Amino acid sequence: MRYLEKFRNPDLGLLLIRLGLAAVFIVHGWAKLQNIEGTAGFFSSLGLGMFWVYLVAYVELLGGLAMLTGFLARKAGLLLAIDMFFAIYLVSWSRGFSGGYEFELLLLLTSLAIFLSGPGKYSLSKKY
Repeated sequence: MRYLEKFRNPDLGLLLIRLGLAAVFIVHGWAKLQNIEGTAGFFSSLGLGMFWVYLVAYVELLGGLAMLTGFLARKAGLLLAIDMFFAIYLVSWSRGFSGGYEFELLLLLTSLAIFLSGPGKYSLSKKY
């Protein structure tokens, strides 16, 4: 297994995690904003008002952009993890793990990983 050591690059690993998070959150945040009436209807069914519609949509869109660039990625990681916690709690917990909240849990944990580790050196952040 020593031959695998030459492929060890934690900063590249963090970049790949950030790119995956960025793709998911940018697409979902943008979709919420593009269909604001549908998003508002769904949030309303959960007992949430327009403030939460815009907050979640912008956290996802801007958080995804933060993940893409690495700028403010730690703060975004925490906000995105909170976003996914409530997505699990309010929407998918009742469906169970498999076919329920497994994807949201993956997003929550990888967002927390960026919060805890930082974005890595392949980012626009001056501190990594």
